[in-house]
Amino acid sequence: MYSAKILDHFHHPRHVGEIERPTAVIEAANPICGDTLKLWVVQEGSRIAESQFKAQGCVPAIACGSWLAEWIRGKTTSELRPLSPEEIEEALDGLPPASRHAAVLAAECLRGLLEKLA
Repeated sequence: MYSAKILDHFHHPRHVGEIERPTAVIEAANPICGDTLKLWVVQEGSRIAESQFKAQGCVPAIACGSWLAEWIRGKTTSELRPLSPEEIEEALDGLPPASRHAAVLAAECLRGLLEKLA
């Protein structure tokens, strides 16, 4: 049902938690299923030095949050770009159709981060 990448990020999530003094905090929620994703980042110069996340929801929501926190870490703001939900889904080797909302949630968080850092 779930890809090995999704299960790995779910069972071994990366960068879970909060950051005490973040540069930006972004939260996105899916009002239909109730999933939430919150992302904390620290920007040093033009680079994302640290990223942490918390997610409440289904297995894919947690996996997408973990993948996003890992993907942005170390990138410069010019390297960050909006990702489509399909790109996030592809990076995790696919999502079941009923779980695609998790990739949308992660894409919304990234979009919010880019707006705050602009």
